[in-house]
Amino acid sequence: MIKNYFKIAWRNIMRQKSYSGINIIGLAIGIAACLLILQYVAFEVSYENFHSNKDRIYRVQQDRFDNGKLSTQWAAGAYAVGNSFKDAIPEVEDYVKLVPRDAVIAEVNNQPVKISKVFYATNSFFSIFTYPLVAGDNKTALTEPFTAAISETTAQTLYGTTNALGKRLTLNRRRDYTITAVFKDAPANTQLRPDILLSYPSFIKIVGPDNNPETAWQWDGCLTYLLLRKGADPTVVEKKFVPVVEKFTAEEMKRFNAAVSYYLEPLTAIHLNSHFIGEPAPNGDGKTTYLLLGIAFFIAVIAWVNYINLATARAVNRAKEVGIRKTVGSQRKQLVIQFLSESALLNGFALILAVALVMIAIPGFNQLSGQQLSFSLFSKTSFWLGLFGLFLIGVFFSGLYPAFVLSAFKPIEVLKGKLIATTKGALLRKGLVVFQFAASLFLLIGTLAVYQQIQYMRKQSLGINIDQTLVVRPPGVLTDSTYVQNMSAFKEALNQQTGIKGVSISTSIPGQPVDWNAGGIKLVGTDESTQKQYRVIGMDHDYMKQYGIKLVAGRYFSKDFGTDDSAVIFNKKGFEQLGLNKPEDAIGKQIDFWGNRYTIVGIAEDFHQQSLREAIEPLIFRLIPGVRGYLSIKTPVSHAGETITLVKSNWDKFFPGNTFEYFFLDDHFDQQYKADQRFGQVFGLFTMLAILVACLGLFGLASFTTLQRTKEIGIRKVLGASVMRILKLLYQEFAILLVIAFAIAVPLAWLTISNWLQGYPFRITIQWFYFIVPFATILIIALLTVSFQSIKAAIANPVKSLRTE
Repeated sequence: MIKNYFKIAWRNIMRQKSYSGINIIGLAIGIAACLLILQYVAFEVSYENFHSNKDRIYRVQQDRFDNGKLSTQWAAGAYAVGNSFKDAIPEVEDYVKLVPRDAVIAEVNNQPVKISKVFYATNSFFSIFTYPLVAGDNKTALTEPFTAAISETTAQTLYGTTNALGKRLTLNRRRDYTITAVFKDAPANTQLRPDILLSYPSFIKIVGPDNNPETAWQWDGCLTYLLLRKGADPTVVEKKFVPVVEKFTAEEMKRFNAAVSYYLEPLTAIHLNSHFIGEPAPNGDGKTTYLLLGIAFFIAVIAWVNYINLATARAVNRAKEVGIRKTVGSQRKQLVIQFLSESALLNGFALILAVALVMIAIPGFNQLSGQQLSFSLFSKTSFWLGLFGLFLIGVFFSGLYPAFVLSAFKPIEVLKGKLIATTKGALLRKGLVVFQFAASLFLLIGTLAVYQQIQYMRKQSLGINIDQTLVVRPPGVLTDSTYVQNMSAFKEALNQQTGIKGVSISTSIPGQPVDWNAGGIKLVGTDESTQKQYRVIGMDHDYMKQYGIKLVAGRYFSKDFGTDDSAVIFNKKGFEQLGLNKPEDAIGKQIDFWGNRYTIVGIAEDFHQQSLREAIEPLIFRLIPGVRGYLSIKTPVSHAGETITLVKSNWDKFFPGNTFEYFFLDDHFDQQYKADQRFGQVFGLFTMLAILVACLGLFGLASFTTLQRTKEIGIRKVLGASVMRILKLLYQEFAILLVIAFAIAVPLAWLTISNWLQGYPFRITIQWFYFIVPFATILIIALLTVSFQSIKAAIANPVKSLRTE
């Protein structure tokens, strides 16, 4: 019987090739697009899922307040948090401390090798997180000072083998560590992908007995992860933080009119929801991810709606078939199964085509989205389960309603030719077309808004000149006694070259967060309750002028003033925290900065240190003789190649044993917008696919609608109707549906865009043309789509039209 169902379904498909082709292509595009997005989303939401304790691991997030106002939010907070919470709160089973450190230089065959992802870690790292060891004991690997665990890749790079236990690891030509463990490389779906883990006791030894991190509540920069006991309620644990924090910090916080709060972040939620200071790696965007999931839903539903519309529109054509089947004894249940078989067969063909499209599209999609999908996804059970799920949903969602409509025809009425299209069925089809139009409009409005926001951010003035700037990363291998001398000689050698306009050194450069956070800063003579937090950039005399940072009051740092090593410059945002009326009032005043006094010599205009995704922060610029950091070299683009060669030769001369790493600052700064650009491209691509699928359905629906009105069009022409009047009649129905869809899509799109834009401190204002342009675009596309059949019907000979029935 089942074989018979599918045989009949195959005959019906072959009999209506154009109808079947439209359905299969539309469904295939919809399923393929849906699969690609679902794989993207599945990867984003899979972060940290490989840890066996993932449901019990939480990161401690820290908020600091000044005068009741939130000042900083930290992923890497105070050092004393982990051990203090474990000692005081029974629900805390264990904790891990991770202290990120700068990249290090190791040596392979006397050649420097830079290793970027390096952390100090407590020994509990391997018992709480799931990083299997290739060699070593996870209970003792990081218990002793100056021991280290390294990844498989790092072991292969440094020693040519993973059998590295007991080997010596020399970092920055300064300190030796003994390898006590080798762990498997971390998967791609984690924030923590360390190359080297140095034992936390090493860190305690390095900072010395006067800076015990175990009792440091005002020293930030430590990532703390808690492992809660089974059954522990994280909200209850959070409440127990309060008395612990008050016990150790209340007196100091009261004196400075400050406060601090701690919260728990589920490990698996960090990647999509956390964007705080001290994140160990760039995170994803939850809003973006779930918005793409919504697009996948829209595309799939639009494709299924096409099937419903076309199937019900063809109901009259299949009415006699149903009537005869019922007359010869077919039950309604059998007819439902028959029509569901057709739906299954069409969805099956579409599924095969969709898989082929996914295979073709993977390389391009990876390039567009920045993802790393590969053909190995076809070997994953989750992929085939998702595919099977889409197939079942498609069969029943798209096939069930048409099956019940078609199987409900009464055989006597059908065979007597009394069947007419019902108002209910027509309203449903119109409602589904409105949904398609509304979804397409929503996506197109969103695409335009995303594009406008990205362009706005990229074209806004930064308030700083980053053009023609070659940046060299700081040397990792340093000799303290000769650094200042070598760096001065290096700068002098470069400044003498005609192709170089200037050289400056700074602890931070535009395009990245300022790592130096300083709290407790206030004007001399004011109450301790006025202390504030600032970001600090250390620099030489040339930095501000070279980057074109403008002043609103005072002067730049100058070698003409021998006291400028005790001078500072604030930006306007930082000046506002001083509580003074005018920038000029700050000039000459002194501040307390960690026990030292510095004189304010200037107030600078605000500028965008990072992309326009980030708010402008209060900054202090400090002149530091012998500052260690990035080298910014101004050079014409036309001389870039020569300049790089020249800089490298001098670098090797003055800083032997260091890797030479450089980049152009404008490219580096633009990298901050990569995620937004990729999102805009992916959003735009799938919006176009959604519109294409909708148009395929619209074309098919217009074809059947026009065919059903052939006799009416012939009569109208005989009675004198012009071609334009007939076209207007045919266009009018779809235009009205589009206007209704516009009325539905606009408020939904406006709310979604407004919510999305809240994540940007500098954002566009939603304009009227964001809605009118997509409406006009969809209207033109829709009219062009229905024009082929409409014009053909309008210019047809009415005599032939009247003979069709």
